[in-house]
Amino acid sequence: MSPSLTLRHYLEAPIAHSHDHAQLVFGLSGHLDLEVDGRGSQVRESSVMVLPFSTHHACGSRDGSRCLVLDVPNEHWVVQSLGEHADASRRLLGQPSRLTLNPRQSQLVQWLAHGPVHDPLIVQQGAVLLLATLNHPQAQALPGRRLPYAAFNAHIQRHAAHPLQVADLARIAGLSVARLHARFMAERGQTPMDYLRSRRLHMALELLRSTPVAIGEIAERVGYASQSAFSAAMLREFGASPSALRRGD
Repeated sequence: MSPSLTLRHYLEAPIAHSHDHAQLVFGLSGHLDLEVDGRGSQVRESSVMVLPFSTHHACGSRDGSRCLVLDVPNEHWVVQSLGEHADASRRLLGQPSRLTLNPRQSQLVQWLAHGPVHDPLIVQQGAVLLLATLNHPQAQALPGRRLPYAAFNAHIQRHAAHPLQVADLARIAGLSVARLHARFMAERGQTPMDYLRSRRLHMALELLRSTPVAIGEIAERVGYASQSAFSAAMLREFGASPSALRRGD
């Protein structure tokens, strides 16, 4: 077997499976939520998720995510192709981890993503280069238990019109605020406050697209006292004003 490099666009619908080969999922754009053996993480630009051989995993993306995916066929290929890097690469592929890429690694990923990924020689050499450059990164170990996002979302849904605090989420998760912050950064690459704000704005987006409710009322429903502040937040989050989003522009 030979390695493969593919460009993939992940959508909201979750995928759950396992496969004999190992896999490295490099984020190009958007955010890909991953659950590996029941533990959660997220891949975004300049990061990679390592999925060992035969590891069960599920993935999905609320807003869409583009990734470069390297399939590593087997350990025999690693030993034959990586030379003195083989042992380090086997250790890398031995456990799930999320890695943050340095600028040079990111440049290599971007070059391969925009290159001839169907050229067998480019794929072979690209796979070797990717694995060799990842031999000495700082891995972010996956937490032992995924944060209770469904409970977070239900709480935000119920209380979106009122002030919401990170301490509310910490209480639901049974963690200190500091520990919750660390877990959010490890699993999602964002702070709890960013998560609160994003969930509110996605609720607003759904109301804009599915109801005729006035924009000012939607702003109030998701906790914004000022329509101008709400419009500015929607512009930052989605790149368009509430009126444009409602029209589908």
